[in-house]
Amino acid sequence: MTTAATTDRRTVLNRRSLLLAYATAGYNLLEGIVALAAGTAATSAALLGFGLDSFIEVSSALVVIWQFRSHRPEARERTALKLIAVSFLALAAWITVDSVRHLLGAEQASPSPVGIALAATSLVVMPLLVWAKRRTGRELGSVTVVADSMQTLLCTYLSAVLLLGLLLNAVLGWSWADPAAALAIAAVAAKEGVQAWRGEHCDDCALPSAVDGDCADDCCATADRSEP
Repeated sequence: MTTAATTDRRTVLNRRSLLLAYATAGYNLLEGIVALAAGTAATSAALLGFGLDSFIEVSSALVVIWQFRSHRPEARERTALKLIAVSFLALAAWITVDSVRHLLGAEQASPSPVGIALAATSLVVMPLLVWAKRRTGRELGSVTVVADSMQTLLCTYLSAVLLLGLLLNAVLGWSWADPAAALAIAAVAAKEGVQAWRGEHCDDCALPSAVDGDCADDCCATADRSEP
């Protein structure tokens, strides 16, 4: 009876993970298109970086979809986590190069009302997705879903950094604030990429087998056992 209930619950959580991934992909696709268009118009490194992060977020969601459309999602855990890590690191590298180019005077960003509105909207939407993903990932014991929630949390931080940089540029005329904000985005992305590659998001989950809230070893062991 207990096993059947557990199996039914995992089925519900797997389905919820898929739905959250679809929602994330849809929102971030729209967000990325708007950010890239606004960033190109304003020559904003921060907006362009934010737009690319949105597409990275889409790729992360697609990885989760790929994993949870399998009959054995846990068998794809390790590969999915590595793919998410690579997406973080690629984003960090691109933003760093483009931000340095802007700081060296290649181009100065213009104020972007559209970018400001977009960043403010994301500051409302993203925390809701983070909460839902983290809750689902912890209960399911999925390293990938937890890592994907960190990707979405990163997007929340980036929204705040982007909004600050755009406002400083628009209100005070500090054009350097835009590429500086982009560099902050790159630093956080690189940190999350390294952690995802090492499987260090494990310590943010809470498996039923965890003792005293310390589940790092159990969680990572789950990921290791998932390899076919």
